[in-house]
Amino acid sequence: MSMNLPKPIADFVEANARLDIDGMSKPFQRDAVCIDNGKHFEGQAAIRQLFEEEVIPVRAIFTPDTVREEDGNVVVEGPAHGDFPGSPLRFTYRFTLSDGTIETLEITL
Repeated sequence: MSMNLPKPIADFVEANARLDIDGMSKPFQRDAVCIDNGKHFEGQAAIRQLFEEEVIPVRAIFTPDTVREEDGNVVVEGPAHGDFPGSPLRFTYRFTLSDGTIETLEITL
């Protein structure tokens, strides 16, 4: 990937490309929050379960093509492709980072 993403985001994206659930979960704080199209997940275990149930089974891989800073967040956009209806779909991932980890992630279409 040629984009200059902060390390925890780059680690997450690279692990997602391998469908590596451990690698996808690792950059998140233990008490991180993920909001996936309005559904709220709190804590690393809940976020991992989200990936286990909704990412891995459909082999959803996010491929960022733009990144910007906005209101103290890192906003990453791009398509996700996989074995799901409408693939590929374009997503926006809004990350809040703290202490070199992902504190919050909001995912929207």
